[in-house]
Amino acid sequence: MNTATKFSSKVTIREHRIPSAESRPYIAVQGPDGALWFCESGTAKIGRFDPDRGAFTEFALPAKTAMPIGIATGADGNLWFCEKTANRIGRITPRGEIAEFDLPSPYAGPDGIALGPDGNIWFSESEIGKIGRITRAGDITEFGDGISFGARPLSIAVRDGALWFSEAAGNRIGRISVDGKVTEFPIPSPNSQPRAMAAHPDGAIWFVETSTNALGRIDRDGHITEHKVPTPNASLRGVAVGADGDLWYTANAANKIGRMAPDGSVRGEYDIPTPASGARCITAMSDGRLFFTQYDAGLIAEVVVQ
Repeated sequence: MNTATKFSSKVTIREHRIPSAESRPYIAVQGPDGALWFCESGTAKIGRFDPDRGAFTEFALPAKTAMPIGIATGADGNLWFCEKTANRIGRITPRGEIAEFDLPSPYAGPDGIALGPDGNIWFSESEIGKIGRITRAGDITEFGDGISFGARPLSIAVRDGALWFSEAAGNRIGRISVDGKVTEFPIPSPNSQPRAMAAHPDGAIWFVETSTNALGRIDRDGHITEHKVPTPNASLRGVAVGADGDLWYTANAANKIGRMAPDGSVRGEYDIPTPASGARCITAMSDGRLFFTQYDAGLIAEVVVQ
C-alpha cells in the first residue's frame, strides 16, 4: 500500500473471478435485490454478483456482439443497460428476463445510463452527441440541441432535478433538464477527458479527468475545481462516494484504488493485487461496501476499509 498522506484506516482488496473468460466487466450498480449487477462487455452478458455468498450468475444477451457498457436500476425495479454496438437499450428483471429496444438513430453508441428525476431512464449517445430518454413502455426520445459538436457524452449523474453528463471529447460538463434544455460548462484544464461521475451529498458532482490526472468537482452554479492525484499518468476511470463522504477512484494505468477527501486531499492510494487488472467502475452499495470492476482481469473486487 502506498499512501499519499498519513491516514489511519487499513484498506484491503478482495477479488472474485467472473465465470466467463474474457468477460470484460465494465459498469456495475446495486440492483433492487441488493446484489451487484454489471455489464460484461466482452461476452455480451449481464452479470450478477451476490456479495454475501460470493456467487455469480450470468445472463446472455441475444446479440453476441451487443457490448453492454452502462447499467442502472430503474424506478420499475428492473435493471436498464446500454448495448453500445447493438445500438439498443436493454432491460433485465431480477429474474433474468430480458427485453431490448432499438434506438431511432443508427450507430448512436449508447454508453452511460441513469435513472432520471422524472422516473424515466436517461442515457448518453456517445457517437452522435445526444442524450436519450426511454420510458417504462420503451418510448425513446433523443435530445441534441445545445450539445457541442463532437462532444462524445459518456457518464450521467443526477442532481437538482436535472441530468449532468461528461463530454469526453468536448472537455465540458453538460446539464440537461427533463424538458431537454442543455447548458455546458468548460473544464479549466484542456483535453482533460472527463468520464465517470458521482453525485455527492453536499450537492456537488465529482468526475474523473482521465488525461489530466485529477478529480474534478462542479458545484450547483457550474463552478469547477480540479484536484490532482499523486501517481503520475494514473488514468482515472471510475469514481464513487463512500459512506463517509470520501471519493474513491480507480486508477487504471497505475493499477490502484485511491481515496480523496471532499477538500481534495488524497488520503491514500492502494495497490490492486492482480497486475494490470484494468480497474474501471467503482460503486458504493447501500450498506457502505465498495466494489469495482477489473476489465482486463475479469474480476469483481471489494474494497474493505478497516
